Amino acid sequence: MSRGELADFLRRRREALRPDQVPTAVTHPPGRRARRTPGLRREEVADLAGVSVSYYERLEQARAPRPSPEVLAALGTALRLTATEREHLARLAGQVPPGTKADRGPVPGEAHQLLDRLGPIPAYLVDERQDILAWNDAAAALITDFGQLPVEERNVVRLSIRLCDTLCSAPAGAEGEFARQVAAQLRTTSVRYPADRALGELINEFAAHSPHFAAGWRDHHVRPIATLRKFLRHPELGELELDCQTLLLPGTNLQVVMYTAEPGSPSAAALARLGAGVE
Repeated sequence: MSRGELADFLRRRREALRPDQVPTAVTHPPGRRARRTPGLRREEVADLAGVSVSYYERLEQARAPRPSPEVLAALGTALRLTATEREHLARLAGQVPPGTKADRGPVPGEAHQLLDRLGPIPAYLVDERQDILAWNDAAAALITDFGQLPVEERNVVRLSIRLCDTLCSAPAGAEGEFARQVAAQLRTTSVRYPADRALGELINEFAAHSPHFAAGWRDHHVRPIATLRKFLRHPELGELELDCQTLLLPGTNLQVVMYTAEPGSPSAAALARLGAGVE
């Protein structure tokens, strides 16, 4: 059980939950003092979960014993956690045994077939550490020739550090979305594999490089974002506005990442030219 991480996660999720998202009778009882913070109070979460206020306070102070599965389920309901967040909570509380490290396994043949059949749609396959395990020609033409990179550099995070100055062109206010998304993904993986040294080094490397990643890590977000808007600067195609979609490959911990564009847009036309060049 990671008491400190559990306490931080509960506090962050409580502070992020707006009072208007829970029953009025609980969050606005008669005679209640003025609310000082936008999130719920500890006593409100305790009331919603059916536990004592003192026990919940000890949980947020990293002083409570391991909560039971029933208490975790009640807290998940009280805090309106998603399925991903509930699993994360259970792992933090030690209800799910951790793995040793996120080792690469063989890429299923079906995954290679899927990448090939996507044809002109740039796509690659990543594992839980965001290592790029396989890709199609369109992805190499859009981003970089992955095959020419050392194996340890074939990683989404490290590529963003190395290539972002030349490849990224996000407008003001959008430049941190990718870093926050990666923070959510790696936060989940780090709880699954707390002893994975390579993963820890990757996290520290990106945190030192990106204040957006560091902020996202502190916020303890683990909710996945299925579609992320990306802004790229291609040496031949120019400025591109693309949707980066991530799909879980059934029966595995692998994800397919695809780049598409709004139909009829200049970026869609540019991707079509890219696809025609690799076919």
